[in-house]
Amino acid sequence: MFDAGDPEPLPDWLNELETSRLPGLPSLAKVIREDLPAAVQAITSPYSSGVNEGRITDVKLQKRIMAGRAKIPLLRQRVVLIAHLRRL
Repeated sequence: MFDAGDPEPLPDWLNELETSRLPGLPSLAKVIREDLPAAVQAITSPYSSGVNEGRITDVKLQKRIMAGRAKIPLLRQRVVLIAHLRRL
């Protein structure tokens, strides 16, 4: 669906999730159905927030790793280093 940008198979896919016996999948289908227009927009939109989400995840990870043992300058240095390494 995402590669093709076609939300047409979404209802059938959600039906498969709802009938799945794997834990968590039926509730995932329910949550997606509650905001179906947003799901369709995510499939059809040419824009993505993936890069931003990755940066936020990096910052949160560094914050957890350092767990208050360092001040802002070291956190900034590590985040910039990780951003540089991701570009390689």
